[in-house]
Amino acid sequence: MASRADDAAGPGRHRVPAGLLEKLMSAVRPELRGEVIAVDPADPVFGGPPCQVSGCTRTARVRGICLGHYHRWKHEGCPLPVADFIATADPDLRGHRALQPCDAPGCGYGRRGAGLCTIHHTAWLQAGKPALPAWLDELPPLPAGDPASLCRVSYCTLLAEGETPFCLSHGARWRRAGRPDPGEFTARLDDHLPGCERLDFRRLSGQLRLEAQYAVQRRRDEVRLRTPPRHVTQFIGALARSGTGSLLDWTEQQWRQFPPLAGSSAAQARALAVQARREVENLCHGAGWDVEYPRDTWRLRNLGITAPHAHVRFGGIPQDWLRELAKRHARWQLTAGLSSGEVTAGARAVTRLGVFLDSAGTTSPPMVSREVIERFLAGLTSLSAAHRYTVTSKISTFLQDVRLHGWEETLPAGAMIFREDYPRKPARLPRALAEHIMAQVEDPANLGRCADPVVRLVTVILIRCGLRSGDALKIPREDCIARDPDGAPYLRYYNHKMKREALVPVDDELALMIGEQRQRVLARWPDGSCPHLFPALKANVNGHHSFTTSTYRNMLYQWLEDCDVRDEHGQPVRLTPHQWRHTLGTRLINRDVPQHVVQKILDHDSPAMTAHSARAAVR
Repeated sequence: MASRADDAAGPGRHRVPAGLLEKLMSAVRPELRGEVIAVDPADPVFGGPPCQVSGCTRTARVRGICLGHYHRWKHEGCPLPVADFIATADPDLRGHRALQPCDAPGCGYGRRGAGLCTIHHTAWLQAGKPALPAWLDELPPLPAGDPASLCRVSYCTLLAEGETPFCLSHGARWRRAGRPDPGEFTARLDDHLPGCERLDFRRLSGQLRLEAQYAVQRRRDEVRLRTPPRHVTQFIGALARSGTGSLLDWTEQQWRQFPPLAGSSAAQARALAVQARREVENLCHGAGWDVEYPRDTWRLRNLGITAPHAHVRFGGIPQDWLRELAKRHARWQLTAGLSSGEVTAGARAVTRLGVFLDSAGTTSPPMVSREVIERFLAGLTSLSAAHRYTVTSKISTFLQDVRLHGWEETLPAGAMIFREDYPRKPARLPRALAEHIMAQVEDPANLGRCADPVVRLVTVILIRCGLRSGDALKIPREDCIARDPDGAPYLRYYNHKMKREALVPVDDELALMIGEQRQRVLARWPDGSCPHLFPALKANVNGHHSFTTSTYRNMLYQWLEDCDVRDEHGQPVRLTPHQWRHTLGTRLINRDVPQHVVQKILDHDSPAMTAHSARAAVR
């Protein structure tokens, strides 16, 4: 089980716990135990669609064609559009045609010239280049001796030349490639076999091979991220070069910094190595609260929590007693359904309190008096008002919950924060967007320039319905449109902030656009396995992941830049998706819609939450 020492361990070898090998032997299925595993082109993770070049049986990897044809197209200088190249390309790939042996009877070496190997070609030249048929007929039988080994390339039938493990032609290719490791070189050639991609574990042995096979098995079972075999080969090559006996010998950071994985071209192999270490660690230690609670850094994914905030950190709290209270409080909050962002912010606030108590010489709970709390609050004056308010609120909640649940009986009753201790919040300015900006955004011509239908539809939903972007991106595919007895459509969604379902009226045009998006999702996952109206574009083979807010924002900002949307000063507009929520509220108020109706449409919890939009109304 991980401890504080594990969290603080620096570079160097880690002791791999006993029993891991037995767990790996039980976990890795027989079909993944082989040295070389052929990849089924239909595999949803390691396979892919066929190359679009007629007659090619390889898997498409780039632009709808296999890597061999893609490299040929690039080598020729991309002379044609890919579609035209596909229509005229030869399905056979150079470098994979069968190599002919020497014409001398019984000779299995590759040809140097005139159809002869190096030895026979030299002898023929020394004989004065006589007529080949007659000269070959007069050749003496080859002397008996130890047969030479075959070329190491799996599909080559020629004999290896000299000190190299390759035939004449493949040896030349190997030298031109810079004499890489023979195992990596042959694996790369084998991965490019027509119609046959493979996972080659021959460079690994013992427990490390089982760990790599287990990582590949877990990647396959997740059915999330399509992973071309060449990236697995790169990952295996890095493991072989590391000299480690287990993935757990190095930290995640050491694997990230390992030179064969550190480059930009190794991004997927690096991610696979990091995931592999996590999977092996979970197999070794298990997952759940019994594993994570003693750690100073909680990995929320091991608690079954998938969220942007992947970790909650307690290592910066100097006091053991305060660290234990912070952990207990965070566990209770997560169990009660509080978001991971709120929990991580609370842990940061308690860390700030712990650092202050350490500097003030406050070593035990009975010493945390009201006077100490006042000194702590005074030390926050260097922060912005909003930051001070957040820290004050988090510490107040922490102290109240500790007292409410009786987690620390020796904490003085005066160790609390009053409402008067909170800093005064500055008056919030209106956040609604100006109408001339909205006119540019809503211009049909500009909306038509948004190439991705998901970004376009989400933007329309945010503008017309006032949803938060996170709620809009998680709208379910099924039952997202409800109708009242009169047939009027409503958008059904889940308000994650209020933790409840909500309905907002929509027009028939938007309902039709949502129906078209549902059909696009069904076309991508005909079996209906995708539950989201807006599924993620990448790393989503099984359709179980929704479009992320960061992806939406990046694509939105690129679209606004392409449309050259500008503010009243002629500057490129800067907005956040949440401003459309304020804009809708302001528009409704300006149209004399009663505030309680606006509150219902925006699904606010109280009239005070709607008051900002009402105050922002401008005539």
